[in-house]
Amino acid sequence: MLRAIACEPQGARHGLIDDEVTLDFDNRHRRRLAMTGKDGLEFLLDLPRAHRIRQGDTLLLEDGRRVRVMAAKEELTEITTTSAADLVRVAWHLGNRHLPVMLLPDRILIRRDHVIEDMVRLLGASVAMVEAAFDPEDGAYAGGGHHHHHHDDDHGHG
Repeated sequence: MLRAIACEPQGARHGLIDDEVTLDFDNRHRRRLAMTGKDGLEFLLDLPRAHRIRQGDTLLLEDGRRVRVMAAKEELTEITTTSAADLVRVAWHLGNRHLPVMLLPDRILIRRDHVIEDMVRLLGASVAMVEAAFDPEDGAYAGGGHHHHHHDDDHGHG
């Protein structure tokens, strides 16, 4: 089976798009997964390790073809407040629980979770059920930005 062997971030755009797949949040964080594009192209996602694929990223197939990834609509919880300060406070509590969140200028989207929904109501927020594409923030430790400092010399790292 044809394999997708790399993922190019949105914005890199080097070439034409040959097909498109629409995936939910869970299926956009995989290493291996059989897929079929909307135009019928069948291929196997076969990355060296699990990778968070974002809305608009492009999968690079071993034969040179390219498949754009779109975020599927999912049942989500929309959180709103009456002030920006209250929304920031709710965002802090959600972040403290390490939940994936999609931050928008006037609202926050999270995956459905009745316990969290009750918590944000207690914080004074309004909750509504919506259907939307979910493309949450990567978080502070996503990607290659986390540096591990390993060596054997002893010069007082504390």
